Amino acid sequence: MTEILFYHLTESRVEDALPPLLEKSLGRGWRVAVQTGSAERRDALDQQLWTYAEDSFLPHGSETSPDAPIQPILICTTGENANAAQVRFLVDRAEPSALETYERAVFMFDGHDQMQVEVARTQWKTLKGAGHTLTYWQQNDDRRWEKKA
Repeated sequence: MTEILFYHLTESRVEDALPPLLEKSLGRGWRVAVQTGSAERRDALDQQLWTYAEDSFLPHGSETSPDAPIQPILICTTGENANAAQVRFLVDRAEPSALETYERAVFMFDGHDQMQVEVARTQWKTLKGAGHTLTYWQQNDDRRWEKKA
């Protein structure tokens, strides 16, 4: 069964917290899909991943690219698994489709955005009600993740 995690951002933005998690995923040999809530957000994350750190590189592309199926990290707006990813990150209130094909699904939400918090609560209840095992992680003051549930 898919491992489902909720990451509650309280001290940083998605743009800051996502790249290290993507690096860890690639380090495990996983292909990754990052699903955003809009095309504008997809394009902004695509640009940001090119420049987020001078000493690091995350190979990635967008669903609009003709080479989308071969991308190690694919940024998308749909639930399609175009790059055969093992892990899916959902940001900015993105709605999941079937998660059974993934080893891990990670819902990231901004704790300072009440709409994102409400959507995350609804997603938690829906997934829990469907019988999934969920874990909840929250950032501490040092921006490290602490398991809360």
